[in-house]
Amino acid sequence: MPFPKPSSHVESHTKDVWSLINEAAAQAEKDQGRPVVNLGQGFFSYAPPDFALAAAKKAIDVPAFNQYSPTRGRPELLNSLAKTYSGSYKRNLDPKTEILVTAGANEGMYAAFTAFLDDGDEVIVFEPFFDQYISNIKLPGGVPKFVPIHPPKDAEKTSSANNWYIDFDELEAAITPKTKMMVLNSPHNPIGKVFSEQELLKISALAIKHNFILLSDEVYDSLYYGKFTRLGALSPEIYNLTLTVGSAGKTFAATGWRVGWVIGPEHLIKYVAAAHTRIVFCVNTPLQIASSEALEIARNGTYYQDTVKMFKHKYAILQSVFDELGLPYSTSEGGYFLLVNFSKVHIPPDFQFPESISGRPRDFKLAFWLIHQFGVVAIPPTEFVTPPSYPLLENYQRFAVCKDDHLLEEAVVRLRALKKYIS
Repeated sequence: MPFPKPSSHVESHTKDVWSLINEAAAQAEKDQGRPVVNLGQGFFSYAPPDFALAAAKKAIDVPAFNQYSPTRGRPELLNSLAKTYSGSYKRNLDPKTEILVTAGANEGMYAAFTAFLDDGDEVIVFEPFFDQYISNIKLPGGVPKFVPIHPPKDAEKTSSANNWYIDFDELEAAITPKTKMMVLNSPHNPIGKVFSEQELLKISALAIKHNFILLSDEVYDSLYYGKFTRLGALSPEIYNLTLTVGSAGKTFAATGWRVGWVIGPEHLIKYVAAAHTRIVFCVNTPLQIASSEALEIARNGTYYQDTVKMFKHKYAILQSVFDELGLPYSTSEGGYFLLVNFSKVHIPPDFQFPESISGRPRDFKLAFWLIHQFGVVAIPPTEFVTPPSYPLLENYQRFAVCKDDHLLEEAVVRLRALKKYIS
């Protein structure tokens, strides 16, 4: 009998963008003898706020908080989430039936897909997308169907990320009798777009018309720089077909805590909770307690306002070099990424790329060159689209600004050297 082959879910797995870029960064540090400035992956270079760290340390010392939690989440955290979100939902959320604590937002989304997808069921995904969406859809048998978010008409000028747009004729054409769900992400990674109320109402009208579930990824819901509209709060009818995902990791600069949540009507949450029980059973207890306390402090203080102010400053630091160089970018309206148009930048024709990069779209070459020539790490955004949409993003780079100011300032110094490669 032959040895078992890998599952079809993983057998075609190729090296992901994170491995490629991190390996390139490690090699560049070795070759150049200096650290790179890593503005690639969206992890924080600084610690969570002191009140969150103190809550985590305190929780660890309580014996009962080192044991299993209820599968739906600790009551402390469920109650804190209800108090935090009821106002923005314009309804009193029931912590026992309308909220589920998950092992990060990603597991929350996987549990939602597992709860409602069977083989062949279709899920509409806007591209660019967070790469985990696709595997999360496919594992339970779902089929992703892609609809592009188009760049601004004049992408050669700096403008609001909200100018990226959906063609609603394209969107409706993607809906079939097999459509079971649609995924939205607002504030959007990597664009920085915050969907307007008008856009969300048009999307919701399609969901109501065709009777499918909306899965709204709102992990950056505390980081918006203009107006933010919460999809599930638009109307009771829309709430009844919407599942919303959130994240303590994104909110409190603690991505390694892996504490997230899903909010929605009882008739949907109960099935997500059933899937969640079978996937992880429960979420780690001490960091649920810490997240609960952090939410209470943030809700009653100025943490959210202070964080928005801090990120506006971080964006200003990094944007300054692209303003100097005349490289247009999409001014982020939410989240912590900056999408920059590098179409004016010319890579030297004699620059050598490894085989793992040479066959990839231009943005991979740009990212590899930025690492080795300038010691600055960015992410090539065609990783977040399907091949037909490569032309939309192959001239862009995504930079994460969730880094210490001194790192952003060092990136500015290094990137100024791009000037001689711009025409």
